[in-house]
Amino acid sequence: MIRFGPAGNSDSFYAQGYAATKQQPAWLHQRGLNALEYSFGRGVRMTEKTALEIRTEAEKYDVQLSVHAPYYINMATDDAEKMDNSIRYLVQSGMAARMMGAKRVVFHPGVTAPDGRAASVQRIEGLLRRAIDELDAMGLMEDILFCPETMGKISQIGDLEETLGFCQLDKRLIPCLDFGHLHARSLGAFGSVREDYQRALDLLEQALGRARAQKVHIHFSRIEYTKAGEKRHWTYSDTQFGPEFWPLAQELAARHYEPVVICESKGTMAEDAKTYQLLYERAVKEMQL
Repeated sequence: MIRFGPAGNSDSFYAQGYAATKQQPAWLHQRGLNALEYSFGRGVRMTEKTALEIRTEAEKYDVQLSVHAPYYINMATDDAEKMDNSIRYLVQSGMAARMMGAKRVVFHPGVTAPDGRAASVQRIEGLLRRAIDELDAMGLMEDILFCPETMGKISQIGDLEETLGFCQLDKRLIPCLDFGHLHARSLGAFGSVREDYQRALDLLEQALGRARAQKVHIHFSRIEYTKAGEKRHWTYSDTQFGPEFWPLAQELAARHYEPVVICESKGTMAEDAKTYQLLYERAVKEMQL
């Protein structure tokens, strides 16, 4: 089953008088959405009581949860304390995901260090192996997938090839393909035509095989960029910004993929996730004609 949902709570969720994330699964279900990504971007702080309340509601309404690990994870660092902290943040995210019943943990790999991109990638790979060992020892990779994300700033580690390379370290790593980020780091050269997505998904299948590719995690939103890459996220109605979802919808339908598609629009993430869902359903219908 392909799933669609927001990253966090839309402005309309609060405008309608809701306040707690535990209320969101029912709210999303009413709109025909069935995924939700909870952000621990500024630190993993959640009580077991809250986690179980969210889990109960998500299971009741068939909303699949994912979580985003702290933004300040940097596995490219050569600082021993920061390396240990990055692993700790990933473990904390995994523990919270397990309490919530979340199936995926998305994380940022790191930022290019002064000694260069190749050395930074090598350190990320080494630290990821250490992290996998710790996560395994705690049983956190038994039913949770960990998802390194493609990144939007050119200085960040996480172009498509680098991200796929990280996922080759262990079959329980699958990529979070953030197509807004790929659009931004290409300075607008990605995401306007179906061939762009065909090339990206072909690389995905070549690197990880079709079975893993079909379950890929996806982030999507229109995005503004500068010469350095990502600047800020926008909404589906901000059509002066790319990328375009329709050609991706066509390609997902043609390949019979079953990803989780998370919308990261600015303030309208649930509404735009619904738009993406409808575009995907239209692509399926057109393919069947």
